Amino acid sequence: MAFEGLADRLQSTMKKITGKGKVSEQDVKEMTREVRLALLEADVNFKVVKDLIKRIKERAVGQEVMESLTPGQQVIKVVKEELSELMGGEQSKIATAERPPTVIMMAGLQGAGKTTTSGKLANHLRKKYNRSPLLVAADVYRPAAIDQLETVGQQLGMPVFSKGTDANPVDIAKEALEQAKEANNDYVIIDTAGRLHVDEDLMDELQQIKTAITPDEIFLVVDAMTGQDAINVADSFNDQLDISGVVLTKLDGDTRGGAALSIRAVTGKPIKFAGMGEKLDQLEPFHPEGMASRILGMGDVLSLIEKAETNVSEKQAKELEEKMRTASFTFDDFLEQMGQVKNMGPLEDIMSMIPGANKMKGLKNAQIDEKQLVYVEAIIQSMTKKERQDPSIINASRKKRIAKGSGTSVSQVNRLLKQFSEMKKMMKQMTGGQKGKKGKGMNLPFM
Repeated sequence: MAFEGLADRLQSTMKKITGKGKVSEQDVKEMTREVRLALLEADVNFKVVKDLIKRIKERAVGQEVMESLTPGQQVIKVVKEELSELMGGEQSKIATAERPPTVIMMAGLQGAGKTTTSGKLANHLRKKYNRSPLLVAADVYRPAAIDQLETVGQQLGMPVFSKGTDANPVDIAKEALEQAKEANNDYVIIDTAGRLHVDEDLMDELQQIKTAITPDEIFLVVDAMTGQDAINVADSFNDQLDISGVVLTKLDGDTRGGAALSIRAVTGKPIKFAGMGEKLDQLEPFHPEGMASRILGMGDVLSLIEKAETNVSEKQAKELEEKMRTASFTFDDFLEQMGQVKNMGPLEDIMSMIPGANKMKGLKNAQIDEKQLVYVEAIIQSMTKKERQDPSIINASRKKRIAKGSGTSVSQVNRLLKQFSEMKKMMKQMTGGQKGKKGKGMNLPFM
């Protein structure tokens, strides 16, 4: 994650103050100094840092902390709330036009990831909201951009409107809109031209497109790895186009990334989405509160639930909860869960969203080896249906057969059986399956 260095610094600073029964003005002064340095080092805009620290200080030395039962924790709550506010406070939803289609214009410099992001956004709208978007190739200066969008459309099985490189971008946008109405596409996503830097011709063209089609959203796609340049670009585009939101790409990069935190404060426009990888399903709605939690090492439950909801139906979740509570969870269910978790993305990303996972022994800095999951799948698939339903029948000779069939060893089979048994016990406890405990149940697809 782009904020890794910042997260480490802030987490160790917060740790010093967490358990304090009393928090003095000096404590707050030292903590805010550390927070200030961490933010500046992470490339957060100087003025933004100054305003943020001022607000944190005022609140942390104020009554809401001093009179609290746990002042240390209250200070952290203040820092989290202010960080969240800095990034926009609440999640900003995507617009929906009163009469379809909803028109989204994608703008940004060359290389920011506009074309891929257009595809990711179309994919998100289809998966999450069951929409049928039309992608529009309006970057007539780069044949490669048109080819790329058409390739993305083919990969997703989505229509792409293109008139090649000889047509006028304004005409392309207008004709695409007409086609979308005829074909009942409820979203139109226009991939506009980019340049290596902001110039007058580009802005004129974008303004002409905007005037011609009156988009419901103008998303500026910004590369989070370009540091302070990202803010200057956002500022220029916002001045000339009055953007409605920002999509941050390459937020999975290992650069300082803090500039991204400043975009909302500088432009006044919300960060709507974050690109967390190159694949076409790696676009997440941006939750300021969740991102603030992640930076402070508290996990990001909102994004986690959203991922789970996209991959698991309510019916599946209820069935799973019932099986967990009654301890009737089988290896078949386990296999199904593994598939769902895989669909949610890389395991390391998922772990980073679980509150407290970074503090769990052995998980901090753990390199999750996804190859091991291949062995787990092979072992389960080498079992008979009866063995998967009732592992207690698996004796020594069965273990040998399963190990041979899965290309693993008997000790690996034993380890999986033991882990599965322990996991069932834990599930029962977590879902309140024990007597006298009321369980609301889990509805997240965890293994």
